[in-house]
Amino acid sequence: MTPLDRIRDQVTNNAIVLYMKGTPQFPQCGFSARAAQVLQACGVKDFLAVNVLMDPEIFENLKYYANWPTFPQLYVKGELIGGSDIMIEMYQKGEIQKLLEEAQTA
Repeated sequence: MTPLDRIRDQVTNNAIVLYMKGTPQFPQCGFSARAAQVLQACGVKDFLAVNVLMDPEIFENLKYYANWPTFPQLYVKGELIGGSDIMIEMYQKGEIQKLLEEAQTA
């Protein structure tokens, strides 16, 4: 399975996927920490967190999957939502909460 196939498999078989540097418990950069905090603030308990620092193939190939060059990257139901800035903006507008809630109950 190629790295792009693995990414496709992860985002299609998990309702919510966060590709980040580190883990939600031990984020390795501020942007990843904020992304994990947004999910936590929305009450998301069940999501796949992929530590790109521990998986060089994912780290190198994720930027090609959705043409998004930076981390973190949030996918909901197979669709790229964006990075931490977009997540925070959507949170402040009350948009991401509904999106995540629907993904968890689907």
